[in-house]
Amino acid sequence: MTGGDPVPLIYLIAGEPSGDALGASLITALKELDDGRVRFTGIGGSRMAAKGFESLFPMAELSIMGGAEILPHVPRLLKRIRQTVADVRAARPDVLVTIDSPGFSFRVAKRLQGEGIPLVHYVAPTVWAWKPGRARKISRFLDHLLVLLPFEPPYFEAEGLDCTFVGHPVMDSGANAGDGDGFRRRHGIAPEAPVVCVLPGSRRSETGRLLPVFAETLARLKAGRPELTVVVPTVETVADEVTAATAGWPVPAIVVTGDADKYDAFAAADAALAASGTVALELALARVPTVIAYRLNPISGWLARRLIRVRFVNLVNLVLDRQAVPEFLQNDCRSDRLAAALERLLDDDHARAEQIDAMIEALNKLGFGGPSPSIRAARVVRNVIADHKNTHPDKRSPKRTEK
Repeated sequence: MTGGDPVPLIYLIAGEPSGDALGASLITALKELDDGRVRFTGIGGSRMAAKGFESLFPMAELSIMGGAEILPHVPRLLKRIRQTVADVRAARPDVLVTIDSPGFSFRVAKRLQGEGIPLVHYVAPTVWAWKPGRARKISRFLDHLLVLLPFEPPYFEAEGLDCTFVGHPVMDSGANAGDGDGFRRRHGIAPEAPVVCVLPGSRRSETGRLLPVFAETLARLKAGRPELTVVVPTVETVADEVTAATAGWPVPAIVVTGDADKYDAFAAADAALAASGTVALELALARVPTVIAYRLNPISGWLARRLIRVRFVNLVNLVLDRQAVPEFLQNDCRSDRLAAALERLLDDDHARAEQIDAMIEALNKLGFGGPSPSIRAARVVRNVIADHKNTHPDKRSPKRTEK
């Protein structure tokens, strides 16, 4: 934006903590690119609030899981959708950027289709994993899509939707900047003692299924490693449950919370055993050889096998399209197999180096070492605003025709 241009107004909608984090980074990046000459309004959480953002209503009202849990909240959510749409219409922003939370975001965006406000969504639905028809549906009302993974754009571009790969936010997390020596000193861990990070998930449904099998796995490892130390980084939502469970483990466990201690633990670790999820990408960034495990309940597992179209669950493997990081899912998630895979990573220098090399390859494909994902996303948002102003200088555009 040039000095004589009006200060742009960007309407942001984030509906859950991960979206709030993305929104906060995007606010920072847009301010950086435009020397602070940008205004924001919309819906966000505490991280966006820390950047001076004022939310239309508490974001927590949108942070509701799917299924039966959402049913009692439907009337209130419908009211919030109507309220948000009305607020966007009144504000007449230069762009609307919805962040993840497709159940809410897409309902708002569809109601604003064709009203002269560019519609951008940040974080693609996983059409590559299941329900590929969603790509066509969102192409009918969105103007631009920002995606986290390098293989995602073709799915949406094939439907005529402009799409930009901006990189995964884990690249900016600092997961590779931990202090391993300091962590060992603080917790009295000998420099030569093997350390395994154990990450059983952030939801009770995950920890309830994985903690018992992880305990059995560690008992097998302990048999040949009397100096083995286990560190369990966890989150507040399940910290009490994790602390109680690990108190009875066959190996003394150090439970830590918060990103700083987690990343220090990663730097101190020789290997990790982790639930499938974003944390696996953080471990890759920290160069920690990892074994991935996951269990769904039997009915969900049966459905997943029939609906999900990808061979892997770990993002490193998905990006590389090969199993570089061992995955043990459902019936394969057994203590004997997990222990054998961890022993190989602890004992075999070649296996460790091979996995770390694969992690680096995947991270490079995800944008590591280049501009931050938030800066890339901010540049796209600016370009969308500029393109729209050039095409529709009066900010009124005809309603888009369906594709």
